[in-house]
Amino acid sequence: MRVLVTGGAGFIGSAVCRRLVAGGAERVVNVDKLTYAGNLQSLKSVDNYPNYVFHEADIGDETTVLEIMRAERISAVMHLAAESHVDRSIDGPATFIEANVVGTSRLLNAALAHWRGLPADERERFRFHHVSTDEVFGDLPLVGGTFTETSPYAPSSPYSASKAAADHFVRAWHKTYGLPVVLSNCSNNYGPFHFPEKLIPLTILNALDERELPVYGTGANVRDWLFVDDHAAALELVLTRGTVGESYNIGGRSERSNLDVVEAICTILDRKRPRRGGRPYRDLIRFVTDRPGHDRRYGIDPAKIERELGWRAEHSFQSGLEATVDWYLANSWWWGPIRSRVYAGARLGTRKVDAP
Repeated sequence: MRVLVTGGAGFIGSAVCRRLVAGGAERVVNVDKLTYAGNLQSLKSVDNYPNYVFHEADIGDETTVLEIMRAERISAVMHLAAESHVDRSIDGPATFIEANVVGTSRLLNAALAHWRGLPADERERFRFHHVSTDEVFGDLPLVGGTFTETSPYAPSSPYSASKAAADHFVRAWHKTYGLPVVLSNCSNNYGPFHFPEKLIPLTILNALDERELPVYGTGANVRDWLFVDDHAAALELVLTRGTVGESYNIGGRSERSNLDVVEAICTILDRKRPRRGGRPYRDLIRFVTDRPGHDRRYGIDPAKIERELGWRAEHSFQSGLEATVDWYLANSWWWGPIRSRVYAGARLGTRKVDAP
């Protein structure tokens, strides 16, 4: 395959690029606009591989993206580029509409033009894989029920509404124009190289800095957690073996409340990096005013991808969280500049989020 990965300098995108490059893909073409969360340092391990190349470009620039597709002879697109921070979408929804909705529609136009120009055998093999979120389904009661591929869409935030719209556009380009697409909706990801404004890395780093660990409301909101490398493996399977026109829910079968997650991190850090004076990290937890429209619970049923594609998450939540804490303890070279330069000040230190 010659795969174009949009948003490949982001958290999940960089994990996908690292996996595909190391796995021997013929060509991995990373296209990223390098907004605040894009970080090429996340790709240092593959930067010199001959089958990897980076192009700084906006997916909304249809002409440039089409030129890249044609020049690189792309045979598959994995679309991960997106604005994904729920709090930011509440503060400024227009950015999310432009990036996630308009950007996706322009990327689809470029992919369609490229696909139509391919020889017949290459058109047959071409795939456009759109990577989405479980948040498009809205929320669930705290007890009972899970999201399946046929769950109705009921987004709650500007972020999830923009992703829902993008999902619909992808399906429309398949049904109207015949573009061969596959879709996936994932639960909350965590792991190495996760931008420090998200729940798990923010908790780890705030704790190490002896800063408060703010938790929305009572911390009862529940998410299903998925280790990022397990997600990358699932995405590769969906791209290469998924049925055209189908969608696949990807989850870790690891539901935890936000408070449970924060307390689990505190327990690991108590063991691995005890506080000066010996007090528990849980003493730093502070409950803060809940955010508007905060979904109660997300729960993914991954039975379809397990059954049809043979995928299983290799990491339990405990093993994945241990590995994540270990990575942040050992890799201040990556997160230190982000904390000190890009997001120094109150915003990164006091806001708690839980979007994937």
